[in-house]
Amino acid sequence: MSVIKELLQSYPITMEIPVYWGDHDAMQHVNNTVYIRWMEHIRLCFFDAIGVPESMERTGVGTILASIQCRYRAPVTFPDQIHAGARAVSLGADRMVIHHRLVSEQLEAVAAEGEGLGVCYDYWKNRKAPMPPEIRERLLALQPEVPVLATD
Repeated sequence: MSVIKELLQSYPITMEIPVYWGDHDAMQHVNNTVYIRWMEHIRLCFFDAIGVPESMERTGVGTILASIQCRYRAPVTFPDQIHAGARAVSLGADRMVIHHRLVSEQLEAVAAEGEGLGVCYDYWKNRKAPMPPEIRERLLALQPEVPVLATD
């Protein structure tokens, strides 16, 4: 098993993202904000996999990012390819915490990790909402081992 596959084996949703020269900042490495954008991209792929867009279209309930944190582990430079992974690490009545891992192909190492708190939000009524049952079911089908919180 390759190092990259090993580092992402517990992440059910993965993708590759190219590093562009324009992602660099004045310090000649990828700017910190780009890592957050990469995390957003893989998080949206995770939400696609559990049916958030379809549910939102039918019910008006989707997710909204309540918080995000990132731990930078290694500077990434061009040329490189990022292998991104996303997985749920907890599930509540109206929220989920998604863990992101970004692995540099060039370094064969974790470049950054972070967590985003997604809260279910009714965009038609402009307020927090319970998680639609179909999203919960699809998430648990994708990741049966995710811890379910008793209360939020």
